[in-house]
Parts: sequence; structure tokens; C-alpha cells
Amino acid sequence: MRTFCLCFIWFLYTYAYGQSPWEVVADKIDPDHYYGVTLANGVVGIISSAEPLKVKDVVLNGSYDYYQRGRVSNILKTFNHVNMNLDVDGMRIGPKDIRNYQQKLDMQHASLTTTFDVGAKAKVTSSMMSLRHLPYTALTIIEIKALKDITITPMSVIEAPVHLMDVRNYYAEIDRPHVTIPLLTSVGLSPSGRLKVAASNSFIFEEGHGKEPDIIHEDWDYNMHLAKFYKKLKAGETYTFSVVSSTVSSAQYEDPHNEAERLTIFAMLEGRDRLLRRHNEAWAEIWKGDVEVTGNPGITRDIRFALYHLYSFARSETSNSLSPMGLSGLGYNGHVFWDTELWMYPPLLMLQPEMAKSLLEYRYERLGAAKENAFSHGYKGAMFPWESSANGSEDTPVWALTGPFQHHITGCVGWAFWKYYEVTGDKEWLRTRGWPVLKEVASFWASRVERNGPGRYDINNVIGANEWQENIDNNAFTNGMAKTALRYATKAAVELGITPDPDWNHVADNIPILTFPDGTTRENATYDGVTIKQADVNLLAYPLDIITDEKTIRRDLDYYLPRYAKDGPAMGFAILGVLYNRLGENEKQLRFLLTVTNRMKYLHLESYPRVPEGPIHILLPVQVVCCRRYFQVSEGSKSERMALPNVKQPYQRVGVR
Repeated sequence: MRTFCLCFIWFLYTYAYGQSPWEVVADKIDPDHYYGVTLANGVVGIISSAEPLKVKDVVLNGSYDYYQRGRVSNILKTFNHVNMNLDVDGMRIGPKDIRNYQQKLDMQHASLTTTFDVGAKAKVTSSMMSLRHLPYTALTIIEIKALKDITITPMSVIEAPVHLMDVRNYYAEIDRPHVTIPLLTSVGLSPSGRLKVAASNSFIFEEGHGKEPDIIHEDWDYNMHLAKFYKKLKAGETYTFSVVSSTVSSAQYEDPHNEAERLTIFAMLEGRDRLLRRHNEAWAEIWKGDVEVTGNPGITRDIRFALYHLYSFARSETSNSLSPMGLSGLGYNGHVFWDTELWMYPPLLMLQPEMAKSLLEYRYERLGAAKENAFSHGYKGAMFPWESSANGSEDTPVWALTGPFQHHITGCVGWAFWKYYEVTGDKEWLRTRGWPVLKEVASFWASRVERNGPGRYDINNVIGANEWQENIDNNAFTNGMAKTALRYATKAAVELGITPDPDWNHVADNIPILTFPDGTTRENATYDGVTIKQADVNLLAYPLDIITDEKTIRRDLDYYLPRYAKDGPAMGFAILGVLYNRLGENEKQLRFLLTVTNRMKYLHLESYPRVPEGPIHILLPVQVVCCRRYFQVSEGSKSERMALPNVKQPYQRVGVR
């Protein structure tokens, strides 16, 4: 392992040199090749824009409606309530009017700082964050330094996306002896009218009460209105103000209009310094779960970028889950897939178990819908949907066959529930949350198999992890996950002193894992060696423990590696890295770890270019580093080697040496 690290450091040193492992910087921003980054707190996601003082979209977790793509629900884009305009000496500032334009993501404090010069007149700095301690509220801090005598006109803008209906704009001022509170508010209906959505913002001024600028409200049309003020600045003078912005929907509150305004008032009267302090304290607590590769700031930054997105998209003490694209937009319609349980959940389980529990709570609350889904397909127990959104029913577009046939998702849910108990040892949670799900998952698989004789309890007509093979029989990963889920349900019953259904182990023992004549695991009954999308068979060795002997693991790797699609998703390459690490082949592990992280190198280019993959692929290096069988764990001065299956407490800092 020591040799591996030295090679690793040498290979990436020039790539990592000169950048903080906590920062991602873009200083040659090209709007035609810009993807952006997301500021999020597990509820509100704010996607950055190439245009100064603007953001692209604002996404509200847990709020879905039917619009745009696929005839299925989409996560809801809410009002863009954090945009700003700026006039300097009466001229509207746009991309052509600025220079020295830079955006910098500070992952440690979850803030995006934008800086630019307005000719020779002013320097502008804007820092934005989706406040961690206030789930529905954002804070933007604007600092303008005058290089000459100038008049500035900052404008706080609320804009409605085109799909919101019956939009109403409001402006009010609450006058108290000690404070004046300006409230800019918009309210509208989601495309079907099912949800009411509201957003509100307010200025925080540094001047004392009675000395702050006068606010002017301009109502341009139903889709946009703004609040602005004028300020004269002398050369060398710096002026600072802030904007707090809140958004909610009727998915969270019965009366979102009033609640958005109440939350904005609360944040405004908390003041900038208190908001910043509590936000930073919350992130400091979160970053106790950190991964640092000693001696290599570049790969440390990559892994932190992965963790930053996981931590930004998830939140403890909720029942929200994760889409493959998180809160970074409408990718995958904001739906929840197997990506959540198998790929994004494990690092959270080790580093932030309370966040991981929220992902499981999402599934538990939709157990009834999963049982109805099983019933409608002629099975018992619970059949979780391939794509899930608000109510837990199937939300896959009809043209995609994955919805009716990618049944391994149900096993993945069961797998995740048992792993939570293995890591935390929380028996009360197992009794009230884990067991109700695990027993229904086991019941599903016991009814799903076709009992064709000993060793032939077949699972036919499915789509496996390799989605390029449709409607096949006895898929390796599906069968392996079914066997695993059945056995985990049995273990859960024993832990709780409940007599398990003996049929569960009987069925698990008789579900086949097919092989070729030479002993290589066969992906499905008709697989003939064609190119595969991603890991399927290899998942049986990790994260499952279906295949454990080194000879078979190597044979399967040797057979399937040449058949991986070179442009396939990074998930498969992450698994290859884990397996080669387990086999002690560190050079090969390095190769596949770099394959994954190279997908992320766009993060360190001059701008954030658009790439076909999204944040789900950014999360994979964490899977490689955190979820190997063994890794070096350190907590303060304490250090020991820890086998993951036996971990009974979350460790908060991982140092790979």
C-alpha cells in the first residue's frame, strides 16, 4: 500500500499542485461550455449560472408534479428567487461589461463566491449559500468596492419558470419601531395545479434603522418583479448588503405563501453574522465525516467534491431521498433509483449515518405503495419501483422497460436496510423500521421465484444491472441480490427474537447463479459475451458476498473486463477498483480509481463544462475509498484497521495512507 501511494502522488502531483483541497475554481468561464455547481442543503438546490449575479435554476426537494418529460412526475423547479441585477451609473451589467470573472466553490463552508470587475469603476464580490441550518432559506452577501465615484442600483429579482401557473407577485413592508422589513414575494401553482409554491426575499442592510436605502418595487409582468435601491459611492468606498431568500411548497406546508414570508422575516432578523455562524457551524459538524488522501491534495479535493455533493443533497431528520443528479436540476426527473441504495448510501452510512437513515425513511414511508405495486404485478410482499418520486408508485416512463422488469431494486432496498443495522446496531430502529421492510422484501422474492426443482428456483423475465440485456432469465445480480435479501430478512428476525419464515432460506438456497462450463459466472441464461453496460456479475463479489473465492473473482474479472463498454458509466469501474484492491493488485486498483476520477477532471478546468454524466458519477471515488473491505480509520489520535462488516459505530475521519 505504501508503494501504491507514492505512485499515486507522483502521477497526480502536477494536476493537484497549487489548488486548495477545499476549493474548486473556475476563472475562464465560457457560457457555451458551462455546467455549473450546486449549492444545496438537502432541501433547496441552487444551480449556478455562467452569467454574473444569476443562477440557472432553483430546485425544491420533495416537491413533484407532472410536466415536461416522459409523462411522469418531475422534481419541481421553483421560483428563481436569488437572482440579482446590477446597474452602475445607469448601465445594466452583463457578461460583456466585466473582466477578471471568477467563481470559486468553497466546499468547507458550502459557499460559491463570484468576483468580477466592472471596467475601471468597481469590484464586485458575491457569496451565496443554501443555509444548512435553515432548510428553506438562502443567503447572498454582496460587496461592491468603488474604484471611482459611482452610483449603483442593485436589484433583488424573483422570476417564475414558465411551467408555474397563476403566478401572483406581492410586495410589502413591515414597519416596526426598531426595523423595517421589505418583503418581495411570489406565489404560483405547479403545472397540474396540485401544489402551491411560494418564494420570498428581503434585504439585510448594514446601516442602522432609518438610515438604510429606500426600496423601490417594480412589477414588470406576472413572471418577474424586483426590489431595488440607489446608492452613491465615493472612490475607495466599499458597500455591503445581503439578501435572504426562502421558498416552500404545499408539499411541506399547507400555507406556503405565509410560511415563505415568515421564514424570510426570521432570517432577516437573525442578521447576516448569526446566519453565517450557524451555517458554518453546521458544515463544520458535517465535515467531521471527511476523507483525506495523505500527501495528495488533488485526489483529496476530488473525493471532497464527491462528499460535498452527497452532503449537500442529503439531510438528516427528513424522509427525503437522493436522485442520481441530486438537487442539481431535472436530470433523471429527480427520481430515486437503485443508485441511491447501492452507490450513494454506503459512504453516507459510514460517515453520516443520520443522513443515511433519512434515505431509508423515504422507502419506509412508501412501503404501502411498494406493496400495492407487488399486488398489481401478481406478487406478494413489497415491490419497490424502479423510479420513485413523491408517493412511491412506479414513475418510470412507459417507453422504458426498466419500470416493470428491473426488480433488483427491491433487493437493493432490503440490502441497505440491513446494512444500517449492521453498522449502527440500532435494534429499536430495526424493530420499527428495518423489519417491516425486510420481511416484505423477503415475501416478494419468495413469491417472485418460479419453483422448478432443487437449485432451479428461477427468476425469469427481468432486466439486470446491465440494462442492455432486457427480458432475460436468471440474471446474476438480480438472483444474487434476491438471495442476499432473503438471508438478511432471516437474520433480522433472529436479532429481534422472531421466528423467521423457513421458506426464506429455502428459497435463497435454491436460487441459481449460472456459470459457463469453465466456471465463469454467466450474466444470464442467454448471455453470449456481448458488450455490457456496466458491472453485473462482478457485483456478486462486491458489494455482495455471493462469490468469495479468489479464483472465481479473478476469473470473472478476466472474462468481463474486456466486455465493459469503454464509455459506460463509472459505477462499474469503481467496483473493479475495489475488487483489485481486495486482491492486492494496487496498480490495477489505481488504474480504475483514476478512470473514475478522470471523469471528474472537468471540475478543475477553467470552467464547468457540460458533460454527459452528472453528480452520480462524481460520487464514485468515495465508494472506492470508503467502501473497500479494509481501510485505515483514524479518529483523533486513534488508528486501527477495521473490517466494514463488523463496524458498530460511524467513524468520522478516514485517512488513506
